[in-house]
Formats: sequence, C-alpha cells, structure tokens
Amino acid sequence: MFRTGITFIALLLGTLVFGGTVLVAQLLGVKQGPDSIYEKCPRWWAWWLLRAAGVHVVLHGDDGLAKGAPRVYIANHVSWFDIPSLIEVLPHYGFVAKRELEKIPIFGAAARGVGVIYIDRENRKAAFGAYEEAAKNIAQGNPVLVYPEGTRGATYALRPFKKGPFVLAIASQAPIVPVVIHGTIEVNPRDEFRASPGTVHVHLLAPIPTDGLTYADREVLADTVRERMAACLSTIYGVTPSMIAGEGRGPRAEPLSAPASS
Repeated sequence: MFRTGITFIALLLGTLVFGGTVLVAQLLGVKQGPDSIYEKCPRWWAWWLLRAAGVHVVLHGDDGLAKGAPRVYIANHVSWFDIPSLIEVLPHYGFVAKRELEKIPIFGAAARGVGVIYIDRENRKAAFGAYEEAAKNIAQGNPVLVYPEGTRGATYALRPFKKGPFVLAIASQAPIVPVVIHGTIEVNPRDEFRASPGTVHVHLLAPIPTDGLTYADREVLADTVRERMAACLSTIYGVTPSMIAGEGRGPRAEPLSAPASS
C-alpha cells in the first residue's frame, strides 16, 4: 500500500505540475513543434510517475521510431500504466482516446493540448470525424497511437479489434507499427487500485505498409496486425494461441503481403 500511496501522490502532483504547465503554455500562445514544451511535459510526466511506481520500461525493436515520420501505432491495452510506459519509449505522438478522459480535471485539457484526440464511442459519426482529424495530423508527420481493443483487458489475450483505427491508417496512407506491451498488468491490474514495482516490456514489430489500400481492405489489415501481435505474445510470453484467435469471426482472412514481424 505504501508504493500505491506514493504513486497516487505522484500522479496528482505530476498532473498538476506538468498538465498545468501545458495549459499555461497554451494561454501564452507557445507554439507546437519539435522539442517544445508540449513534447517535453508528457515525457516528464511519464518519467515522474514510472519512477514513483518503481517501474522500468524495456524497449525491444526500433523499426517504427523514425521521429517526425507518419506512423499509426497499434497497441494492446491491459492497464492504465500502458499510457506512461509507451510515452516514455516512443517519439512524441497523439492519442486517440475515449471522451470520458477529457472530463478529468487538468489532465483532460492538458492531454488535448499535447495532441490527444477524443472520440465519443457511443456516436459513430462523431468518432469517424475524430479519426478524420487524426488522419490529417498523421499525414503532416504527427504519429498517433490507438488501442484497437477499445478498453483495457483483464489478461494479455487479445480481444477483437475495432475497425476504426485501420480506417484511420488507410486514410492517412501511413505505415502501421504493431506494438505489444507486457508487464503492466502486474504493475496495475484492471479495476484494482494498486501499483507495484516491476518491469514492462514494449515490443515494436515491423511496420506494415498501407500504401494503395482502400476502405475495403480494413478487415484484412486488422487481421494481419492482430495476427502479428498474437504471434509475439504467444512466442515470447506463452499466451495461448487459442485464447488469441478471433472470437466467433468465422474463417480467418488471408493476411496482407507485408514484411514479417521482428
């Protein structure tokens, strides 16, 4: 409980200080750009929170880390600690996040200031409008990270992927970088108010191109990305393949021709 208390205090203070800094920068008209306060504050916030929790993040592979290059990072989602862990090791990027997070005092407004795009999951039309905004940002060289499962899972077995993120990638014609995160459940399980020290592993798999793909390719693209991530979880961490396979989706689609994952 001591570590949990320290982490909670660090979260409150870090959000107040670094989130407040972003809001003040916006009020003063500070411009976005490489190495600006809008890039530094999220990284400082993540560093502060992870150190308070006693969490060490290890990055495996760097194929998708070209700074300033259009990218759509697609990651599994199992813990709230996925957020600071990925902020620490990936270049500055925007999130596509559920609109409920915007209601969190200071955090919600500051997150929008550093590039978070909120979507209303109950409003399909509004959600796709948010994806259009994200596609424009990506085309301008601003990477975006999306959790295609939608919400956090209780285990590392992948759940069905929503198609919106893949429509986004196709619209931007940006490569998808599949991201597998492992270890954050042990740090902070879903629906539990605790934080434990630990090591988090982040695997960047080989980028999957979307050049020339259309809206009709979205399901095959989603299946390809999901299979790559499932193979990583199975090979390295022993997540049972039968738990990862598409639930009730019928015959598996043939994967797109793309570089093998690393």
